[in-house]
Amino acid sequence: TLHMHPKDAATRGLADGARVRIRSAVGTVEATLEESEALRPGVVSLPHGWGHSGAGLRLGVASERPGVSCNVLTDPGVIEPVVGNAVLCGVPVRVAAI
Repeated sequence: TLHMHPKDAATRGLADGARVRIRSAVGTVEATLEESEALRPGVVSLPHGWGHSGAGLRLGVASERPGVSCNVLTDPGVIEPVVGNAVLCGVPVRVAAI
């Protein structure tokens, strides 16, 4: 489930419960939209789901759990300079109806 402020959803012509495509610079996932005033406008939240699937993956437990892997959206080439870790939060994305 992708959480988005209602004003952002309305701007994009989206409604609560709609299926959406979330696209970053390196990947795309699909999820169901849930409107939430708990988020600031301009921010979305995609709670980490297991959803690991793909050719060559052998993740039996993860592949049986619902949700999408938000790791698909993170760029392994973008590194946080202070700590030297991959940037896993604050990933720019675009959200559109499917």
